[in-house]
Amino acid sequence: MVREAFRLAKEKAPTVLFIDEIDSIGSKRHNSDSGSDREVHRTMLELLTQMDGFKVNENIRVIAATNRPDVLDPALTRSGRFDRKVELPLPNEKARLQIMQIYAQKMNVSSKVNFEELARCTDDFNGAQCKAVVTEAGMVALRENKDQITHEHFLAAILEIV
Repeated sequence: MVREAFRLAKEKAPTVLFIDEIDSIGSKRHNSDSGSDREVHRTMLELLTQMDGFKVNENIRVIAATNRPDVLDPALTRSGRFDRKVELPLPNEKARLQIMQIYAQKMNVSSKVNFEELARCTDDFNGAQCKAVVTEAGMVALRENKDQITHEHFLAAILEIV
């Protein structure tokens, strides 16, 4: 599958090849006899081989994403492979507030909901988790047969998401 993806990228160049959650195949190698570990190892070796086979003028860029850069095999992050790291930090309090307000716009939310407090309560949340809080608050209200989402529904949702 890796070989086919790179073949197609070369055929359709200019191309950006995006690999999400690369840590699932690119974690540090260790000795293991399990079949799944061997398959993951073979997949990573094929990825390394394909990345080493690029010519500068092929106009292909490979981008990967991970939530766990600390577990990546150094062979992946060496010069010439994934040698540039762009870190996207978690949203700050203001951004979390805005994310929740945006997703709550089309919902029947009580005017007494304090989004500033909710943003403070979600310190280590990413954007997807902030969205999930709003969705879950709506679900909590539905389960209670309420027409309006209250601050308490949001607090219950935060506890559920954590």
